[in-house]
Amino acid sequence: MNRIKEVLQEKGIKQTWLAENLGKSFNMVNSYVQNRQQPRLEVLYKIAELLNVDVTELLIKGKKNG
Repeated sequence: MNRIKEVLQEKGIKQTWLAENLGKSFNMVNSYVQNRQQPRLEVLYKIAELLNVDVTELLIKGKKNG
């Protein structure tokens, strides 16, 4: 799971802009944003760079057991 959608909303950035700057199709970026597909690690780092955030801000921390 990722927080790409939330970070885009916080920064007022459209998915179309992200798709163009990533060199990916809108459908691919939309699948990342909707958490239907997770980007490869190098793509996640590129998204973080484009959005000017630390890559950890794009990740949802898992719950710890016990």
